[in-house]
Amino acid sequence: MADFAFMDSGTGGIGYMMHLAKKYPQYSCLYLGDTAHFPYGEKTPEEIIACASETVEIMLERFQPKAIVVACNTMSVVALQALRSTFPQIPFVGTVPAIKLASNVSKNRRIGLLATTRSVRSPYTDELIRDFASDCHVARRGDPDLIAFIEHELYTATDSQIAAAIQPAVDFFSNEQCDTVILGCTHFIHLADEIQKAFGESVQVVDSRDGVVRQALRVLPDTENGSAGQLPDGMENCTFFCTGATAAQEAEYQTLSGKLGIRWGGILKKL
Repeated sequence: MADFAFMDSGTGGIGYMMHLAKKYPQYSCLYLGDTAHFPYGEKTPEEIIACASETVEIMLERFQPKAIVVACNTMSVVALQALRSTFPQIPFVGTVPAIKLASNVSKNRRIGLLATTRSVRSPYTDELIRDFASDCHVARRGDPDLIAFIEHELYTATDSQIAAAIQPAVDFFSNEQCDTVILGCTHFIHLADEIQKAFGESVQVVDSRDGVVRQALRVLPDTENGSAGQLPDGMENCTFFCTGATAAQEAEYQTLSGKLGIRWGGILKKL
């Protein structure tokens, strides 16, 4: 039984898993990307809930985790409540845009939200802004092209290709005079340093990694006693699985796993 299973529509949430594993190596983590249905950000709410529910069923059957981290902003803002209702036997931790954190650090009250198309249009995002950043101008940018670049091209891309992929978002938020930019899709964590460098010191780039890790430890059963779960036989900590891939995509994921220093577990077919 693994302590944590992380889920996303692709590879974006891997950064959240690695963040927890680095800070708390005593806990076991596995990752499942629903690559068969990538991207979630362009799907309807009903489609997102259905795909996310199938992914949870796979994880419960294969990994028996103690807790599930929904390491996907789109999945969290759209489907988290439905997942908790459908699977009440396991705690879920969501990942939502760090709007409260951005509001706390912004000086000029102009915030940028870089996310998926679905997340920037979500009523839940509207609610977060009303609750925590009502005095701020929040410029929203859905960027499916950058997400697709990170999912399929990042780990073979040159520095100039990465810079070119980032630049449209940098230009957008610079024109909006934002002094704080939220990485509201977990894919962007893979480029957090590069995005911060592109903006320079005048803009602070924020995300929700620390908050998600704190909440994950709070909901994990037996955390107070320091009881760590055991991974299924033959699995290493931070093993990465996906639900579907072409031969070319599988090669991409193997390259990604090697560069990140985590184990590639392979493709899990839908049950």
